[in-house]
Amino acid sequence: MIAPFGVPFEFMLFALMLLGVALRHQRALMISVIGLLVIFAFETFVTAYPTGRGAGALMEHIGHEWVIITNLLLLLVGFEVLSNQFERSNISDHLPNILPDGFAGSVALLGVIFVLAAFLDNIAAAVLGGVMARHLYKGRVTVAFVAALVAASNAGGAGSVIGDTTTTIMWLKGVSALTVMPAYLAAVPAFLVVALFGARAQHRHQPILDNDQPGHPLEWRRIWIVAFILAAAVTANVIATSLSQGEEIAPWLGLALWAAILLTSLFARPDWSVMRHGAKGAVFLAALVASASLMPLKGLPDPSWQTVFGLGLLSSVFDNIPLTALALRQGGYDWALLSFAVGFGGSMVWFGSSAGVAITNLYPEGRSVARWIREAWFVPVAYVVGFFVMLMLLGWNPTAESASGWVAPPSAHP
Repeated sequence: MIAPFGVPFEFMLFALMLLGVALRHQRALMISVIGLLVIFAFETFVTAYPTGRGAGALMEHIGHEWVIITNLLLLLVGFEVLSNQFERSNISDHLPNILPDGFAGSVALLGVIFVLAAFLDNIAAAVLGGVMARHLYKGRVTVAFVAALVAASNAGGAGSVIGDTTTTIMWLKGVSALTVMPAYLAAVPAFLVVALFGARAQHRHQPILDNDQPGHPLEWRRIWIVAFILAAAVTANVIATSLSQGEEIAPWLGLALWAAILLTSLFARPDWSVMRHGAKGAVFLAALVASASLMPLKGLPDPSWQTVFGLGLLSSVFDNIPLTALALRQGGYDWALLSFAVGFGGSMVWFGSSAGVAITNLYPEGRSVARWIREAWFVPVAYVVGFFVMLMLLGWNPTAESASGWVAPPSAHP
C-alpha cells in the first residue's frame, strides 16, 4: 500500500476527483469517469483491489458491487422517463388549486415529498417534487428549494427500509424494519428546519402562482400509468428484499421499473429523448459509487454516536453505500441513528445522494457546490438538529453484534 503521510494514495485520487467535480461541475461526468479509470488503473498495476490482486479478485469485487450500480443506472434513467409521464399528465398544472396559497403551499409540497419518500425510492420522490416545483413556480425555482426537495426526500426515506438504498441494504443484512423506524425521530425535526427555511427562500423569490389553465386538462391515462409504475417498483422492492437471504442477486427494483415503463408505453408513449439527461446523471453517480467502492477501507472507528455523526458529514461527499456496508460488517451501531445520518447527510452537497444527482438533471444550476452550500445553509443545520434531538430522546442504542447474514469480503491490503 502506498500511503503518503499515512493516507492511502487512492483516497488522494478520490479527493482530487471530488475537488474537480466541485470546481468544474460543468464537466462533472467527464471528471468522474476519468477519476474512476485512474483509480482503477492504479489499483490494477500498483496496489490491489479491495478483494485482492488479479482477475479473480476483480471479478469478486464486481460481484459485490454490480447489483447496486446497475440498480442506480436503471433507476436514475427510469425515473427520468417516469417524470416525463407525470409532467405530461398535467397534474402539476392543477396543484395550485390543491395546495395552500403562498408560503404554506411550499411547505405542503415539501411535506408531500417527505411522505412519498417513505413509500417510494427517494430518487422518485425528489424527481416528482422537482417536476411539480417547476410548474408551481413557473420555472423560477431557487437552488435553496431544490436542496430542500432533496433533503425532504432523504429525510422521508431515512426510517423506511424501502425508502432509501442504505436502509434497504440494512434490511437485507438482517436489520429489522422496526429497528430502523426510530430514525424518524431525527428525520421529522430535520425536515421541519428544511421546510421552514427552504419554503421561505422560495416564497421570497417566487410564490406559488395560479396555473390552472383550461387548455391543460388532466390526462388520466398517464396518471394511471404513473401510479402503476410506482406500484410496480414498490412491490418489486418489497418482494425482492423479503425473499432475499441477505444478498441481492439481481437489480430487481430497476428491472421491475423498466418492465412497467415499457409495458405502459404501449398505451401512452413517453418522450424517450429525456433519457439522455438521465443517462448522464446515472453514469456520473455510478462512477462515484464505483470509485468509492475501490477505496481501501478496512474498517471504521469504534462505533459511537460521534463516529455516526462523522459518517453523516462524510456521506455528503463520499458515497454512503460502502460506509453502510462497513458499519454492517463491523457491528455495534445504533442502526436507526446511522440510517438518518448517512441518508440525510448526503443532502448537504448535490452529489452526496442519488436524489441530488437525479434532481439536478432538472435543475443544472444546482450542480454548483458553492451555490448549494451558500443558499442551502440550513441543510447542515437541519442535520445537526435532527441528529441531536434523536440522541437526546433515545440516547445511543447500539446492537451487540453485526447484522445477521453479512459476510465480510476478505481484506486485500497487507
